[in-house]
Amino acid sequence: MSTPVNATDASFATDVLAAEGTVVVDFWAEWCHPCRQMSPILDEIAEAHPELKVVKVDVDENPAVTMEYRITGIPAFKIFQGGKEVGEIVGAMPKPVFEDQLAPFLD
Repeated sequence: MSTPVNATDASFATDVLAAEGTVVVDFWAEWCHPCRQMSPILDEIAEAHPELKVVKVDVDENPAVTMEYRITGIPAFKIFQGGKEVGEIVGAMPKPVFEDQLAPFLD
């Protein structure tokens, strides 16, 4: 499993848009309890799918990217392939539900 990358407003284009393969961007905040609940679930899924790149964006520290991708509630997950947004998953949920929603984007 690759270690999640902490992206910033400045590094988002390189970390996400220029990345190859499927990238899941986890928009989160330290104070968000549901975000903290989803973090280990996302880690487990990433471990099971080494082709998946996980990028975390702290919404409090990165307002430009947060506004650009219209994040109005967290946790929110944007899925990118080839530098394009191809999907979105919003909210905390059990691992099986999250896996089902992410499945169409995995190899």
